[in-house]
Amino acid sequence: MYLTQYEQEMLEGKYGKGVAEAMRIQVALGEAFDAEHMVEVTRTHVAFAAMESDIWFNELFLNKGAVCKVPPTINPLYDDVYLRESVGQEDIPKYAEMLCRARKAFKGLGIVPTYSCTPYLQANVPRFGEIIAFSESSATPYVNSVHGARSNRESANSALAAAITGRVPYYGLLKKENRYGDILVRVETTLNDDFDYHLLGYAAAKKMGHGIPVFTGMHSNPRPEELTAFGAQLNTGGAVSMYHIVGVTPEAKDLETAFGGRSPHKEISVNSTDLVSLRESISYPDGKIDFAMFGCPHYNLDQIREVSRLLEGKKIHKDVELWILTSSLTKELAEKSGYLEIINKAGGHIIAGTCPDMPCWYQRYSGKVGITDSPKAAYYTPRRGINFIVKRMSECINAALKGGC
Repeated sequence: MYLTQYEQEMLEGKYGKGVAEAMRIQVALGEAFDAEHMVEVTRTHVAFAAMESDIWFNELFLNKGAVCKVPPTINPLYDDVYLRESVGQEDIPKYAEMLCRARKAFKGLGIVPTYSCTPYLQANVPRFGEIIAFSESSATPYVNSVHGARSNRESANSALAAAITGRVPYYGLLKKENRYGDILVRVETTLNDDFDYHLLGYAAAKKMGHGIPVFTGMHSNPRPEELTAFGAQLNTGGAVSMYHIVGVTPEAKDLETAFGGRSPHKEISVNSTDLVSLRESISYPDGKIDFAMFGCPHYNLDQIREVSRLLEGKKIHKDVELWILTSSLTKELAEKSGYLEIINKAGGHIIAGTCPDMPCWYQRYSGKVGITDSPKAAYYTPRRGINFIVKRMSECINAALKGGC
């Protein structure tokens, strides 16, 4: 693979051991994918958390003197404010120490402490055609498909290497010819809200197999939360890094453009029966619940507004806890808008910087049953001993008020 003089100097250690280590990763990736050269990146996002392996990897680069040339935003951790409430007392020193180490490493490397899985909505928004390196299952399809930026499906590790070097190997979805669709998906059902987009993404991924889908028959003006849900479930259900919606996403003004003038190698349809079957296959049976959890991916302000509307003047069942997971900026806006007060009065909580797939939640809810509107959350947690009933938001709220469904 061709390297410029500057890239070769990075590899040889002229700019420090940490930079050299990061460049070795990028060169190895480039050789694995037959990339001919590197290109610069202008944005990065790393999907690290306060897990032992993540901490080890970040400390490795910190101890070698690395600092991110392109400071990345970062995925959720777990916050020390609720750490004391959510983790058993005997575990607090262990997790507190890990959290402290993680934050120290992230700060030293120059990582921006957004602690959100939806940076593409407010803190790290790319422009059309911008070459970036994003890890995170909802982020990669959103930036590629909705923004029209160019990112491969990076791991947290390769995204950090890109942030440190400012370089990625030029292959895959960075190339225009690799961004055309190859699977036609006909949507033969009405999509009413973001929950339907959750189900559609997951169901389509399971039916289509590997490739870049092109969707027809969808609403012409989907909301950000609908597209966030859609991409997250496509990637969770089928490792889909990019999709097109004809007449909606910027690289799909029509079918010919979306497919690059070629014919699809596969055609499928998704109907209402598929969505119902998908929900039934991933949902725990109806019954008593111990908690309700929203925000996987993180809820935006519009979604929090809707929760507050459904909860205003009501009280969550005494045996149920309700959590809304979001970014710190969205939580601040929810507080200023009065939604936080309404939700708190009802007995619920808005919490920033966390994710259902975190140790604090395993400790608190292992062996219990929750309810959520996110198939992705339901996918993550059974291996942690947590089962989720999956329903649309309004049904989840009703169950939280009654104590079950």
